[in-house]
Amino acid sequence: MKDFAGLVHLFVASFLFYFASFMVIPAITDVTMEAVCPGRDECSVAIYLSGFQNAVMGLGALLVTPIVGNLSDRYGRKALLTLPVTMAIFPLFVLACSRTETYFYVYYAANIVAGMFCSGSTHCLCLAYVADHVGPRRRAAAFGLLSGVSAAGFVAGTLTARFLSTSSTFQVATAVAVAAALYLRAFLPDSGGGVSCGDEACDPLLQDSPCSSSASSSDEELSPKLPPHKGGLPSLSDMTTLLTGSLALSGAATITFFYSLGEHGLQTALMYYLKAQFGYSKDEFANLLLIAGTAGMLSQLTVMPILAPILGEEILLTIGLLGGCTHVFLYGIAWSYWVPYFGASFVILSAFVHPAIRTNVSKNVGSNEQGIAQGCISGISSFASILGPLIFTPLTAWFLSESQPFNFKGFSILCAGFCSLIAFIISLRMRGAQSSGCKKNTVQHEQA
Repeated sequence: MKDFAGLVHLFVASFLFYFASFMVIPAITDVTMEAVCPGRDECSVAIYLSGFQNAVMGLGALLVTPIVGNLSDRYGRKALLTLPVTMAIFPLFVLACSRTETYFYVYYAANIVAGMFCSGSTHCLCLAYVADHVGPRRRAAAFGLLSGVSAAGFVAGTLTARFLSTSSTFQVATAVAVAAALYLRAFLPDSGGGVSCGDEACDPLLQDSPCSSSASSSDEELSPKLPPHKGGLPSLSDMTTLLTGSLALSGAATITFFYSLGEHGLQTALMYYLKAQFGYSKDEFANLLLIAGTAGMLSQLTVMPILAPILGEEILLTIGLLGGCTHVFLYGIAWSYWVPYFGASFVILSAFVHPAIRTNVSKNVGSNEQGIAQGCISGISSFASILGPLIFTPLTAWFLSESQPFNFKGFSILCAGFCSLIAFIISLRMRGAQSSGCKKNTVQHEQA
């Protein structure tokens, strides 16, 4: 932790932000159902509203996040972080006032607008901030700690929601969101446009292996993938050039797309599936999310910082994808109310996925491209969040309705699991290709 002392204020601001954001998740399904379909356990309208909201937020994030990331490379992380953290306050404030049908639809519109700026930008900018302050050798552990802090906010928010009434939940969440914005502005030092890697920037250990993705060079030795911009915003061709600049970046982009598609498919279906299949309500949702969040927090705060220097992010990615597949498939075939709780424990493995991908991306771009690179990956995840609701919302509504083609309420979740399985297969093929290239480079290195 001594190596990451400069990130303490970022960790505190991130914890408060995610604490406020995740606190309302266990309650929002019941609030939506009560506003749209009062007194019912199944409601296709609520499912479609949630799916439409996620799709529009994903579309906005797809367009906004790479631009915000690129602007942070030039104007600093703090200024750009302030925008999504502040905008997240308004939807929470609406439901803190009331949860009637009128207030719900005001919240619905405000949440869509805020989600365009918050869903991808906040995490993207936090990752770029970490990359500014931590060198390549310790970056996987630092990204894992950032994700662990986010998971800690998830756990704290979910646990708090478990013991609060619905009205109090939104009021407390609003207060914490305001505190996050104020803390960010008051205490977070600015950074951007450069990197401060400490003593490892020229660490000879990083140059010993000719085939390690993290050993090829330090940030300052990497050639930029993009030409310098003269005041303009990045174009689509610029982003494509960046992501296709190396096998590692293109592989990370592809894995991110399929894994995120499975994740968003699961998020679209899970709450409504559990409510229809097992009668879950706010407290059961909170218990399930608490198990998943605790597993992710422990994994990223304790397990990943230990394993990352030993195994490397490529192996951690493969392990995480395997755990993610198991996690989703267990939800889809759940035969009793306790099976989803058991499936949630596999988050301890799937929590490796995103930090491992982000580390790989960060190590393959220059110091002045951290924001746009992380923004492009967030944009791909956002594109998956558009397709996820479009694909899985009607599928979920169909299999939870009385006109289902066959009795399998978890069919849409099973399909989401196959998306995660595709990402796992791609990661295996990528590792095979990198191993072949590694052997070839090793021979050439020895001959030289």
